[in-house]
Amino acid sequence: MTSDIRHWRMIRNREFDVAELSMSSYLLAKFMAQAFVAIPVFLHRRFRHGFIFINSHKGIQKPADLIGRNVGLRNFQATTNLWIRGILEHDHQLPHRKVHWVTQDEEEVPFTAPKDLMLQRIQTGKKVEQMLVSGELDALIHPEVIQPILDRDNRVKRLFENYKESEIDFYKRTGIFPIMHTTAIKQEVVDRYPWVPASLMEAFELAKERAYQRMENPRRVPLAWFRHALEEQEDTLGRDPWVYGLGEANRKNLATLIQYSYEQGLIGRMLPLEELFVATSKD
Repeated sequence: MTSDIRHWRMIRNREFDVAELSMSSYLLAKFMAQAFVAIPVFLHRRFRHGFIFINSHKGIQKPADLIGRNVGLRNFQATTNLWIRGILEHDHQLPHRKVHWVTQDEEEVPFTAPKDLMLQRIQTGKKVEQMLVSGELDALIHPEVIQPILDRDNRVKRLFENYKESEIDFYKRTGIFPIMHTTAIKQEVVDRYPWVPASLMEAFELAKERAYQRMENPRRVPLAWFRHALEEQEDTLGRDPWVYGLGEANRKNLATLIQYSYEQGLIGRMLPLEELFVATSKD
């Protein structure tokens, strides 16, 4: 099951008792008082500078060149897009309200966009990837590496060509390894079985530790220089970059995401962490 299908089925249909969920959509759902809670188990993180793609023939050299341009998105509220818009605005002088945002898909959580936000949805059947290649779009933010990049299509390239260096610099300046997803639970499950959050937290901690142990065996990863890559990551991000709980690093991470969500008009107030996460034995 892909992430977008899982998120839709949890948010719209409430099909699961527990599910990995987009952090951005979860913030919006909580702001709208939907009956979910979460535990601070963050199953997906990713640096995002390498997921901004541009048409090679539009003369775009730096983020500020996107002012007044048409930039495609799968949808507006996706956590990837929330992070990138915030980073571009705070670090690279690109106000998100000076970009014309063009979306492909329906939003997971319906919301009313601010009146001064330039937001347009394309007609059914069109795809933002092809619109980037054809030049209908100047740039595209996407949660995955798009097919034209994989195909080495010279009509498309990354905005940050040395994205790894940009991401390392971002981490060294902020201490943030961007949280993408959290673990959400239906409120009625917690009300009926109050032991569930702590038990899930314990299980996920144990599973993560076992995953780290498996990573010590290079036979499990098809990379020639796997050990070097692992050591480089530990040197940069530390022993446990996937840390769970509400310690200082995760609080800063989440506070930044909440700030971006508020600034971009997705939520109407700054949500406190105590409102978002149910108590567990960790932190």
